[in-house]
Amino acid sequence: MPDLSKYENPWFRDDDESILEIYDIRSGSVETVREFDTVIEAPNWSPDGQALYYNSQGRIWKLDLSTHAISQVFSDFVDNCNNDHVLSFDGMHLAVSHHTKEDGQSRIYTLPVRGGLPRLITPLAPSYLHGWSPDGKTLAYCACRNGEFDIYTIPSEGGIETRLTSAPGLNDGPEYDSAGEYIWFNSVRTGLMQAWRMRADGSEQTQMTFDLNGNTWFPHISPDRKKVVMIVYRKGDLKPDEHVPHKHVELRLMDADGSNLHTVLRLFGGQGTINVNSWSPDSTRFAYVRYRIRGIGEL
Repeated sequence: MPDLSKYENPWFRDDDESILEIYDIRSGSVETVREFDTVIEAPNWSPDGQALYYNSQGRIWKLDLSTHAISQVFSDFVDNCNNDHVLSFDGMHLAVSHHTKEDGQSRIYTLPVRGGLPRLITPLAPSYLHGWSPDGKTLAYCACRNGEFDIYTIPSEGGIETRLTSAPGLNDGPEYDSAGEYIWFNSVRTGLMQAWRMRADGSEQTQMTFDLNGNTWFPHISPDRKKVVMIVYRKGDLKPDEHVPHKHVELRLMDADGSNLHTVLRLFGGQGTINVNSWSPDSTRFAYVRYRIRGIGEL
């Protein structure tokens, strides 16, 4: 029997293998795009539909969907990116969350999607990016300020940040819909983690899921604003404000009004599976990552 004791720490991922997949909401079919012998996380689908972008080993990578060729996005000194990254709606720029060398905390940078010198947007840390407004003018992110994790926005060129939430506990994962009308996010304010929605100015904060047996994270709104995909941990597997790897999770779909919530996939994953929006431009598919342990499979 293999020694499983080291996996009691879910953050030990040296033996992880990653399987990048695409789910088709019309047919329910799953396409395996590529398998990796290391951790990759959080695919973004490019607005032109031709590529997926993901993070691995501190860098951002591009996978061409027609050839499956992989290339690294040049980001110079930004070499410790986490799984909170998004593309601008016009597909011209990339925003990343990078753990800076001076204190190891996450800050947000922007750069051309083809690669280039990064520009610091959030001097304050930690800041974890999740959304870019359709007009390109604003970034939305989760940040800890004075011991509280809340949702903030900031001009995409840099400037003064604006706090949108103030409920106690973790508020995370903010992303704009394609009209710029709403920001979807997740919040633990009612006890378990649930999906929420608010106006882009922070008003009308509305709970959208009411799961009594699971913790719902990272609701991702489709480009046509009709569907939402999210990841759900089983209640009791972890604390409501935790989002860790090496867990059996579900991916669920629902209509944007909160109706027709149902499970479409069960998999071994969690952190890295679907942290950021990964919908295809035509709103028919989404990308995600499942994991296995080398030589073991799923725990």
